[in-house]
Amino acid sequence: MPPKRTRRSSPTHPGLSAGERLKRTKLTGNVAYSAWGWVGTDVVDVSGIAQVHRLATCGFSKNSTQPICRNKYSERQKILSGGGRNCNSGPSEEEVIVISDDEGPVCNNKACKQNPYCLNHLGQDKWEGDDKSYEAYVKSHDLGSDPKLESRDGLTPIGLKNLGATCYANAYLQVREPTLDTLILCHGGVQVWFQDLLFRKGVYQCQPAQDTAHAFEDSPIFQLQVTFAAMQYSSLNAFNPVKLVESLRLRATEQQDAQEFSKLFMAHLDTEFKKQQDPDLQSLIANQFEGKQVYNTVCQNCQRRSERDSDFLEIELNLENSATLEERLDALLEPEFLSGDNKYLCQQCNSLQNAKRYTELRELPPVLHFSLLRFVYDVTTMERKKSKQSILFPTFIDMDRFLGPAETRRPRRKRLAKESQNLYELRGVLLHKGASAYHGHYEAQVFDVQNQSWYQFNDEKVTRIDSLVSKLDVAKKGTRGAKDKKKNGNTAPKLRVPPKKRQRIEDSDNEVEIVGGPSQSQKADGSEPAEGSDHIASKDAYMLVYARMCDKVTSPVHDGVKGVAQSLPRTSSSELSPPPRAMEVVKSLNDAHMKACEEFKYREAETRARFNKIRQTVMDIYRGWNLSSREEECVIVSRQSLESWISRHLAKPVMPNKSNGTPHEDAGHAKSDTASSPTPDSLESSIHISDVVCSHGKLDPDKAGDMKVIRAGAHARIAEEDSCLLMPKLTPADVCSICVEHMFKEKLYQAEHSRLVSCFDEVSVVAEDEDGYFVSKAWLKDWRLAKPKMHIEGALDPSPDSEEYLNDVVCEHGNLATNVALRRRISVEAYYVLRDLFPNWKPPSTSAEPCPVCEALLHMSKEDKREVRKQAEEEKARLKHMHDNALNGNTALLEDIPCAIVPSQFVRTWRQWVTRPSELMRPEGVDNSQFICEHGQLTFDPNISGDLDSSMTIIKSTDWDALAELYSAGPLIALINTSGKFTHELAVCLDCRLQRRTSFDMTEITVRVLGSTDPIPTAETYTEEPMQPTKQVQTTLLTYSKKKSEGYRKSKRIRQVRAYGKRRKITITKAMTVKDLKVMLSDELGVPVMSQRLFHRGQELDDSSATMFSLGILSNDVLDLKEESENIDLLSDTDIEVDVPTSGGPKRKRAEGQAFGGTLLGGGSSFNSVPPSSSPSAADPVACPACTYENAPADAACLMCETPLSNA
Repeated sequence: MPPKRTRRSSPTHPGLSAGERLKRTKLTGNVAYSAWGWVGTDVVDVSGIAQVHRLATCGFSKNSTQPICRNKYSERQKILSGGGRNCNSGPSEEEVIVISDDEGPVCNNKACKQNPYCLNHLGQDKWEGDDKSYEAYVKSHDLGSDPKLESRDGLTPIGLKNLGATCYANAYLQVREPTLDTLILCHGGVQVWFQDLLFRKGVYQCQPAQDTAHAFEDSPIFQLQVTFAAMQYSSLNAFNPVKLVESLRLRATEQQDAQEFSKLFMAHLDTEFKKQQDPDLQSLIANQFEGKQVYNTVCQNCQRRSERDSDFLEIELNLENSATLEERLDALLEPEFLSGDNKYLCQQCNSLQNAKRYTELRELPPVLHFSLLRFVYDVTTMERKKSKQSILFPTFIDMDRFLGPAETRRPRRKRLAKESQNLYELRGVLLHKGASAYHGHYEAQVFDVQNQSWYQFNDEKVTRIDSLVSKLDVAKKGTRGAKDKKKNGNTAPKLRVPPKKRQRIEDSDNEVEIVGGPSQSQKADGSEPAEGSDHIASKDAYMLVYARMCDKVTSPVHDGVKGVAQSLPRTSSSELSPPPRAMEVVKSLNDAHMKACEEFKYREAETRARFNKIRQTVMDIYRGWNLSSREEECVIVSRQSLESWISRHLAKPVMPNKSNGTPHEDAGHAKSDTASSPTPDSLESSIHISDVVCSHGKLDPDKAGDMKVIRAGAHARIAEEDSCLLMPKLTPADVCSICVEHMFKEKLYQAEHSRLVSCFDEVSVVAEDEDGYFVSKAWLKDWRLAKPKMHIEGALDPSPDSEEYLNDVVCEHGNLATNVALRRRISVEAYYVLRDLFPNWKPPSTSAEPCPVCEALLHMSKEDKREVRKQAEEEKARLKHMHDNALNGNTALLEDIPCAIVPSQFVRTWRQWVTRPSELMRPEGVDNSQFICEHGQLTFDPNISGDLDSSMTIIKSTDWDALAELYSAGPLIALINTSGKFTHELAVCLDCRLQRRTSFDMTEITVRVLGSTDPIPTAETYTEEPMQPTKQVQTTLLTYSKKKSEGYRKSKRIRQVRAYGKRRKITITKAMTVKDLKVMLSDELGVPVMSQRLFHRGQELDDSSATMFSLGILSNDVLDLKEESENIDLLSDTDIEVDVPTSGGPKRKRAEGQAFGGTLLGGGSSFNSVPPSSSPSAADPVACPACTYENAPADAACLMCETPLSNA
């Protein structure tokens, strides 16, 4: 047993005596108390700086207080390696713990951040964990994603990749539903169109014509075969349907309507199936998805019934908020009574009669689709909008309650659901995510029968949903189920249960809620469902797909039930074999995937071996780079350089550029590439330690906190074993002497400055009856700071009588200033302290008298200000009308009143002086000579628009008389406004007027924007626009009155302004071209340059290179702008939503795009047919307003949706 460890007594530290104050001079003997502790103590001059002082600035001296921290990673290695010590042997010397009151320095990131001898917190933990470091290494070296992650997981169905905006097609391909046969025998996949074995078998059996074998591989039928084969046998978890999209000529960048796509694509497939020789294959679409409905009209007078039957692939239902699917079906079958202006023309009565019109479902297909009209057309905005109304649909629906005439439907409502021959179960939900009808994303939720689970299809992402409905208590019935029981006459005892809350499904991000009813397990074993069915609420549901739970009859049609064709026997998924050519495509994809997995496995093994070697090298270096003593040979590097070196293999490598070669490729595609291409780890690199190097190429003592000391051997190993150079190589002897001397001067200044300030504060106070001196208060406040703001490194501090502070004490006459708030009194002793620093400073004594000149001016200025303010108030009261109305352009108040012209600049200057008379100069006089030419006539015509510009204003004649008394005013330009026309004594000089309006460098013009109904201006129809009052910027103080808010009749001239359309002031120059003006108008008004037509005095400005001067455009002239409408056919077909109104007008109508025009679905029945746009036709086809299907011109109704056409 080792001896007991004893506590070592701690030595006592010599302290200060009681009441003694700690000062810097007490630490003179302790040179190592800080890096610059020797400044002002050991060394007081630059010549006394030695090498030991330079080492101390960076913490490299022998007396440095910075400890040499142990390498915790080398200690960790010893712990992990064990050491192999005998358990029976006594403790070694290193294991003996000496307990002392003096705790050693704690090594942590915060405490050792500026310790050059601590190398523990530089990111070594990145390499200590093998898994995490390897993951970071692989991520930084672009090994690529593992192809195994893209492999198919067992029976999980695969997704379809979205090519940009083809989610509407992907969603539909994943939503087609199976019949009873596929519910029992289906294998794999949740794309229930693919799961429909009869439909899939029909697609596989479709054969091309013998003479078009090669073109068949580019047809949609073949690409659909490849898609189904990939869904059945692909090794990947997602398939790229790019060939199918190309075969349909779909635009991948333009999103289309999924409902329209389903109709057109099914019509195309039906056309292709009808070309086959097998009769059952020819009727496959009709047998599986087609039902029959009848439109009846019954005359109320003669009871004559008019019927028109039609086939449907889906039942379209309008939405109503929080309505159930059953309620919307009842609304669809609800009769409509025709009366009043909407009477029916009965052929038997040969007159207009009241009638009843209704829809009747005659036959239902095995797979039933409900198309919810989620998108509506807003007649106010003339655009489509998405309806956010919620729809509640059940998991089971008894369609016998809606089949046949009304008199036969009523008894069926009382039957149990198990007796129904048309009981349908929910199999798929199509969702549209997004708030707008013009953008969003289509997704699908489909139930997989074999896996007994719901799946969420978001293009290539397939997610399993635990259950579309929550597992509720079977004893608790929902509101909808209870309501149905009451209607069916069932008298079950009522249970008092709390109302069921809406439950949100947390397996997906869809807005789907369960609102009531018990849960039903999604089984296909023929077990009857419960009477109350769950209802699911959704605001995004776009299409619902139901499948009939049983087909008890085998005939094609019996009592409204369409059965399965006899010659197409029930087939399991394993018995279906794709065509050989389709399987070749899938096999090639599987082989490529398997090859990619093998290549990735080989690259991964190589990368792992390379990583292990690099990791061992890096760990060996940083576990042995610490110094054991300060005398050991070492190299100085920066902390950032060591962090960069440690993480350089775990960060993205920067490869060198080669001027005559190809860029470096990742070692990621083939073994040959990996062997021939140099790896990033084998390339030499260099890390510069510039963050600790000064401008002289030496160690910067100001960056000592970023320096680290490592062994010279570790520095060499980094260069040799890891091919990384830490440049430049510097030792502790390379501390820059120039930088040390510069910093020494600043440190010495700070020490001396603190001492001088302390001495000054002790003697600066002076009594009121004692003599002293005045000093600038601002200068003294700054100088007394620990770090004065006035101080500039390498320069002396400015003296108290410098130019910046002299006026605080001495006035411009050289005497004591009168402002006592800017100076401070100091004692004579304080004056001598400052004079030692500034020998040339001569402050005024406290006994000096203030400057008499400045005091006299101070008293005189007060009296003058009173007189000036009084004068301003008198002029303002005398010229009140000019003060309030001169610059607002309201000439309506001056009708039939003698007036005069004055310069606007005079009025502005005068009004500013009236507001601040003591601060601004009073205007000298009124000079109207600028408005009179050398011939003694006017240079402007007051009756022409643009001549009365902003340089002149109109005032009353009485105001002019007052101005003539107060100022030197002249010459008088008198005029009078009579019925909107100015009469004046002086004539207008036409030549000088033209010269005045053309002699400008920059001026304003008015642009009138003409409306769509305004005629194009011509030289014959152009007339000079009469003078209109110009609206000026309000320059006077705003006043508020009740009159401004009340309605009042405007004058005739103001109301005439509206006849000229919208106006905009534009600043132009002489050298500005027409093109520059149009660009400016495009920015100001939002009118494209291509749509602008400019007119000047009826002449169109069609020369874009012509300048304003060459076109004869005058100052304050008027131009007319006519906007030409754009050709909508030339616009892009991208779906960009524009919500911002252009040029203040109405919102621009959204471009609806080309829909499926130009694609294989937009016209033609064969994949190799010529597009409709290029084929000659006698008349253009008519597009249906509901489904956009292009019908023949002679068709009265749409062949797709039976919507009446306007051309009929």
